[in-house]
Amino acid sequence: MKIFLALVVIAIAALVILYVGMPVFAFGFLGLPLALAVLTAIWIVLNMKVVPQYNAGVQTFQLKPKEKAPIYILVAIFLYCTVVPMVTSLPILHTSEYRDLIGKVEIGENLSTHMAPISMERVRVVDQSLANILGDKVLGAQPALGSQVRLGTFNIQKVRNNLYWVAPLLHSGFFMWNQNEEGTNGYVMVNASNERDVKLVQEVNGKKVRIKYQPEAYFNDFLERHLYLSGFYKVGLTDYSFEIDDDGVPYWVVTKYKKTIGFSGENATGVVLVNTETGKCDEYGIANTPVWVDRIQPDNFIENQLNDWGNFVKGYFNFSNESKLQITQGVTLVYGEDNNSYWYTGLTSVGADEATVGFVLVNTRNKKAVWYRQSGATEAAAQKSARGKVQEKRFSASQPVPYNINNIPTYVMTLKDDGGLVKMFAMVAIEDYTIVGVGNTLTETLMAYKNAFNMAGNKINPKSTTKKQILNSIVLRINSDIKNGNSFYYFTVDGKPNIFIGSSQISNELPVTLAGDSIAISYDDDTQGLIDISSFKNRSFGKR
Repeated sequence: MKIFLALVVIAIAALVILYVGMPVFAFGFLGLPLALAVLTAIWIVLNMKVVPQYNAGVQTFQLKPKEKAPIYILVAIFLYCTVVPMVTSLPILHTSEYRDLIGKVEIGENLSTHMAPISMERVRVVDQSLANILGDKVLGAQPALGSQVRLGTFNIQKVRNNLYWVAPLLHSGFFMWNQNEEGTNGYVMVNASNERDVKLVQEVNGKKVRIKYQPEAYFNDFLERHLYLSGFYKVGLTDYSFEIDDDGVPYWVVTKYKKTIGFSGENATGVVLVNTETGKCDEYGIANTPVWVDRIQPDNFIENQLNDWGNFVKGYFNFSNESKLQITQGVTLVYGEDNNSYWYTGLTSVGADEATVGFVLVNTRNKKAVWYRQSGATEAAAQKSARGKVQEKRFSASQPVPYNINNIPTYVMTLKDDGGLVKMFAMVAIEDYTIVGVGNTLTETLMAYKNAFNMAGNKINPKSTTKKQILNSIVLRINSDIKNGNSFYYFTVDGKPNIFIGSSQISNELPVTLAGDSIAISYDDDTQGLIDISSFKNRSFGKR
């Protein structure tokens, strides 16, 4: 009977551990062996025997295990959890495997060729922290809703070719979950290019949005447990990100991964899409994942693999740090000319501070990596340069996002006040962070930036700049404006519908030019409606 009761206790303990701990049944994961160790320890305690001891005529009692086999099992589990990982996973023994985990890193020619030119209306000006502020305001406008739910993590994604920050509404606690059995109602979308475009989505195609399975639910509604009980107990799961498809239907996108180097070397193998309302789980490999899913490769996997690739370039015993590389400031999700999403980061030599030896773009789906070997500024150096342009205002700079501005790889960022609100914008040339443009609007910032790199001479590689257009014409009208202490001149010319703009720094002849003057100008061949000139010559001077 005693053995039977012990078995019942062990069985109950095993069910509790499986339900709460959810250990992965696969080599390389420590959850299962640790669970077995706990069950073995419980078995030893339940089967201890009382042994009387006599010392100087005094009787005492000592607990001793009835069997030695469970002790041997514990020792074996201890060795499995300590020695085996050391042998199978230590970098000193598996250096080449760690370095090759990122795959083949291709060499790209020019970073700007990978990024499509972009209009000012589609530049990302809302970062994750600002999205949180804007999302909280939406909930604050509905007190009844705000008291029941909280915002989840915002993830950026492309929805019908527009960038949005999307976050689910989650239960604010156990009692709120208990009162809302069907789940929370809705998610928040913040346009990454327009901070005024913020909306709470609670219906899609006339049907209420329900987020029943989520990280803030309990028991079987808890997202990780729902997946575990749905059969995903033999594979590693990570990066539980919230995304919507092009119709606005919400899903949890969960990355599947395996350990490829013993107990380490995490590598993504596909995704599981979980419908937030029905809990239906659809499993996909990397090749056949739906196109609306932006990220399969977790950012921390890519960061670790890139650092291993750069760290072990000369093997493990490279104490002089010869040719060692490391990423600069984490990775940023960007979108390339092919509309695919990429993890972007700079590469710098170990020990370097502000200069990079290149930039890497890693496809967030298939992990294809391209290294652009061109020097430039780190994200931190670009932020410092942008803040320095308006240092008297004590603004903070958002995480820089790389763009192609006139074929010049450019960091674009926002400058924010202490409250986290956007006050100005900044553009910094990646190749030379001394070339900076700031402004109160993106258009104004672009003008200042173009003026800065037009005045930079040969600081920027001329091969990377946009082809210049030459125009000889007559000024129809001209006027001036002062922005940030600089004088800008707007004018129209005969035969062109565009408005041209230039500063007095480009030419001393601009301030004294009148309507009717014959001029010769050059400008970048881009798609902007307001055209910044690169050079200006008044051909009417000396003819009056």
